[in-house]
Amino acid sequence: MPKKINNLGFSMMEMIVVIGLFALFSASISEIMIWANHGKDVIFEQLSKQSDGRITIQDFLNDLRRASYSSIGAYPLELATPNEIVFYSNVDTDSWKERIHYYVSGTILKRGVTKPSGTPLTYNIANEVTTDVAHDLNNTTTIFYYYDQNYDGVSNTSSLSLPINIPQVRMVGIKLWLDLRPNVSPAPLYIEGKTELRNLKSN
Repeated sequence: MPKKINNLGFSMMEMIVVIGLFALFSASISEIMIWANHGKDVIFEQLSKQSDGRITIQDFLNDLRRASYSSIGAYPLELATPNEIVFYSNVDTDSWKERIHYYVSGTILKRGVTKPSGTPLTYNIANEVTTDVAHDLNNTTTIFYYYDQNYDGVSNTSSLSLPINIPQVRMVGIKLWLDLRPNVSPAPLYIEGKTELRNLKSN
């Protein structure tokens, strides 16, 4: 009697289908892992950027809150523009008032400090020591906002118009849009703060 032979192997077509399905499955898993890692990185970057932004604004407000007449008698606020501000404040442990200069350079917010020196005492701007305090700015125009004694503390439309009349300024606001990866989700991080110039309060 002839014997029945069972062919338990795979045909070439079956092998191609199996390999194709395995490759498709592997690619899908890899894509999921890539997007998961991307999402984790974005969240970490956002949290880090948020922390840096809050520290920057708090440091700025602390500097400005103590603004007062300079060590040679100059008015506390020297310059007030949308992207630059200069004032005098004692920001270290000595008794002198430093000249503090915040300004925007490209996508960086910088802080310059000039200590008074010499006899007679002067502020030599050539001696300004500058540090970067915030990176990845995405502000299109204004960083600094200025308010007079009538500001109610709520409205965002009552800031002083340009050019700023410096003797009218009683409060300063700062608004930062921080975006590590422009044109890529998520949207830029927005942080703001305001403070009174305590030594100029009139009410």
